[in-house]
Amino acid sequence: MNLLEYYQDQLPSSEHFTLRKCMLPKEGDINLYGVRGAGKTSLIADYLSQVDTKYTLYIDCEDPNLILHTLELVALQQYIDKNSITLLVLDHYHNDILPSFPNVHKLIILSRIALHYPEFTSIELFPLDYEEFLAFETTSAQNQGFNHFLRSGTLPLLARSQKSNMQAMKNFFQSAFTEQEQKLLLILAQHHTKHLTTHQIYTFAKEQFKVSKDWLYKTIKQFKEEKLLFFIDDHYQKSGKKMLLFDFAFAKYLTLGQPFILQFDTMIALALIKHHISVQTLGIHGYIKKNNELIIPAPFESEDSLWVKSQNKFNIYKKYGISKVTIVTMVNRYHYSIEKLYFEALPFDEWSVINDEED
Repeated sequence: MNLLEYYQDQLPSSEHFTLRKCMLPKEGDINLYGVRGAGKTSLIADYLSQVDTKYTLYIDCEDPNLILHTLELVALQQYIDKNSITLLVLDHYHNDILPSFPNVHKLIILSRIALHYPEFTSIELFPLDYEEFLAFETTSAQNQGFNHFLRSGTLPLLARSQKSNMQAMKNFFQSAFTEQEQKLLLILAQHHTKHLTTHQIYTFAKEQFKVSKDWLYKTIKQFKEEKLLFFIDDHYQKSGKKMLLFDFAFAKYLTLGQPFILQFDTMIALALIKHHISVQTLGIHGYIKKNNELIIPAPFESEDSLWVKSQNKFNIYKKYGISKVTIVTMVNRYHYSIEKLYFEALPFDEWSVINDEED
């Protein structure tokens, strides 16, 4: 059997698919991109389940059959023409696979990083936000949903696991990253949420394993482009940027332990990033949005405790022109004002929905 014939009979399964907020347009070529593990293949599998598969060709560019059999543009175009293919999907694509794209009615390319081709509609798929995660849940109890979110994180594959997800996390770590990338991720997880420069990361890494400076700088750049890794500018201090891995549960898995407050802090930062809200950190005091709203992670603190801390930090808030303070908690809800500055505390599940609506 011809390899392309084989691929035409091997469409990805959409069984157990859960609806995502990301929608694919019906017309035009598409570049669906996002961090590994975000659910791109599952989303396209659901899309393909709604089209005429007789004229669809899906090619996984990471299929092992392509290691010894290079994907040739001329042969691909001939197959498309001969079999009247109208939809071509190239999954796990990167720039050097084909010199150019074949002529086909509709082309969908799945990649980790945006390809920036002007003729494509670029659509980014992030890992799950809290609302999407709840759609994967079989329980209706809100506190159980949050506890599962805390254990599983934002990767769809792990969200489906109702039991221990350690094995699923291990499989993802071993299958999605090279051995050298795994070592670097372990270093990054050790310094998760710290203010760092790439040079400092290199210094930490070379103490633990053999690594070239060129490889590490190049890989950090690729991780940033893929959004496996975020560096958040600090409005309060200029030495280094706050470094976050793309998933709070994954970061915890790669360390011996991580305080809950760091997980909660990361959960809030990633929720802001997920909804394209530009933020900076204000030292250890929280996250500042462009409208000068300060977001403070404070999962368990009472109103009295926060009021005292707010009084102590009030001069800092005035200095940096804070217009409103939102305190994100686990369950507490309260509000107060100091002079003309308004403070409002909201539970994470409620705040995350409002945060989504502001997008």
